[in-house]
Parts: sequence; C-alpha cells; structure tokens
Amino acid sequence: MAQTRGYFGLGVEGISKPMNAGSLLRTAHAFGASFVFAVSPYVNMRGLNKSDTSGTADQVPYYQWETADEIALPKGCQLVGVELTDDAVELPSFRHPDRAAYILGPERGSLSDAMVERCDFVVKIPMAFCINVGIAGAITLYDRMISRGRFAERPVKAGGPHAALSPHVHGKQVFRTPRIPVPKGGTKPVE
Repeated sequence: MAQTRGYFGLGVEGISKPMNAGSLLRTAHAFGASFVFAVSPYVNMRGLNKSDTSGTADQVPYYQWETADEIALPKGCQLVGVELTDDAVELPSFRHPDRAAYILGPERGSLSDAMVERCDFVVKIPMAFCINVGIAGAITLYDRMISRGRFAERPVKAGGPHAALSPHVHGKQVFRTPRIPVPKGGTKPVE
C-alpha cells in the first residue's frame, strides 16, 4: 500500500447491525486507519469478531461518544461526513484533507442533523440510491488512497502500467535560515 502524508480515522453514527459495524472496522484497518470510532452505536462495538476478523479494536485506537458534540478529534483533524445530500461534494471531485475523520450514517438512515452541522465537509458517492454502510466506507477510503497515494500512471489502453513507478527520491536538505560551512563538512546558522 502506498504511504501518504497525514492520517485518517473512520467512524459511524447510530449503527445497529453488528456485521455491518465489524465490516466497517475491518475495512478501516485494511486501509491503514489511525483510529476508528462510533457515535451512539446500538451494538456492542467490542463484540464484532464475526465480521471483523482482523480484530481492529485491538490493533488501532477505538473511541466511542454518545453525541456529535462529544466528539474529540486530534487538533487539525477535519470531520468528513459521507451522506447523500443535494449539497454534498461528489467524492471523485473532493480533495481529502491530510488529517481526516470520516463518518458514515446508520443502516436505513442518515447522519443526524447535529452530525452534519458538526462536519467540516460532507461528501457523497455518486450513485442512484444508498448502498451498504460497509461498502460506502470502503469506497470512501479507496478514493482517499488513490487520490493521495503514489501509483504508476494508468495506461491509455486497457490493462496495467508497462513500467513500474520509479522510487521516490528525496531532494537535498532545505534550510530556512542561511547557513555557512564549518569544518568536517557540516553547516551552522548565520548569526
């Protein structure tokens, strides 16, 4: 999996089906989430081993809050709601924040008005009708990965790339203050 800058978490509001909750947590873990969370879940989030066979809650931090107002994200982390609303940004046109927490609504429901108000952004997956919450989470995280990752260019014709992506090369060190050379090959700030 391609490494990217920043981090992300994935959560759900009001989820009620243990298999969906477990699937969502497993997906987050598989895509490299830094944390997972739930807001007012109707299931025991720790008892999801039937569908979350990776044991996400034992591998990454798990947080649980009762209301949208209680959510305590790391400084600079932006909350991104995933919801089918008329004014939501379509996911393929959305630039993902470096530090993001994605939240999805419950089965047979939507994010609460309080949660939508709490979100910094609301995105929607362009489709004709709602899909399973676990699938929506996977599509959202896949979009984050392909839009922020470093992958070989897609070829013009069908199939995979003909050449492997060249390794990333770091440039020389950049100093913000002028420096002068010192013996033994080092530098020191100009005073």
